[in-house]
Amino acid sequence: MMILQKKTVWFFVPLLLVMAFGFNQKKKPTLYVIGDSTVRNTNEGYGGWGSYVHELFDTTKINVSNQAMAGRSTRTFVKEGRWDRVMETLKPGDFVIMQFGHNEGSVPDTSRAGYRGVLRGTGEETKELTWKNGEKEIVHTYGWYLSKFVKDAKSKGATPIIASMIPRNQWKEGKVVRADDSFGKWAREVAEAEGVYFINLNEITAEKYEEFGPEKVKALFPTDHTHTNPEGARINAASVVEGLQKNKKHPLNKYVRKS
Repeated sequence: MMILQKKTVWFFVPLLLVMAFGFNQKKKPTLYVIGDSTVRNTNEGYGGWGSYVHELFDTTKINVSNQAMAGRSTRTFVKEGRWDRVMETLKPGDFVIMQFGHNEGSVPDTSRAGYRGVLRGTGEETKELTWKNGEKEIVHTYGWYLSKFVKDAKSKGATPIIASMIPRNQWKEGKVVRADDSFGKWAREVAEAEGVYFINLNEITAEKYEEFGPEKVKALFPTDHTHTNPEGARINAASVVEGLQKNKKHPLNKYVRKS
């Protein structure tokens, strides 16, 4: 009888450990990251900052889920159901960092070029498109889509954070060109209007690039002025955390890995 009891105990111990691990994983908050190829880039020799930001967080206490997808804008991230998939698992206590802006610039229409374009600004204006199959689509402003992400995340009890887009490797008169009169400006305006934290990623990284100088920065961009290599992605990930830590009371800070 004693032998049977011991066998039973040894059978249940691993099972209980597995169950405890699974419960702990669900209990931990998750930091979701959404965005475009500057946030997630799986091409060889490239990197998006969302693929490396987990290195800067204590992942024994928080999960990090990079849901960004190359080529997406705020509009297509919603249209393709990618945001719905995040919402399905988003829970109270989670966080969402969103960074878009690189793919929104085209005029929205039913051409291949216009597939991902949005209306400029943060207003309520819309544009109706009719696709070849007769499907209607209402296109909104960049700010409207960001506001949707924020409102939806809040409805699930999560904490949304808006980050401005990382700067491109573009220079003018010795300075990195900022996005502070367009997508960076509108991202800040939405954050202020919705009462959520704003990380000025565009400015933080631009300042670093200027310290490095054009030649060093050029080495971070393998083939174009938008997509960085893994080294550049890690620089941008560090900028995200630096921006976060400018607000020492932000709840996400307690999960940042101690240096």
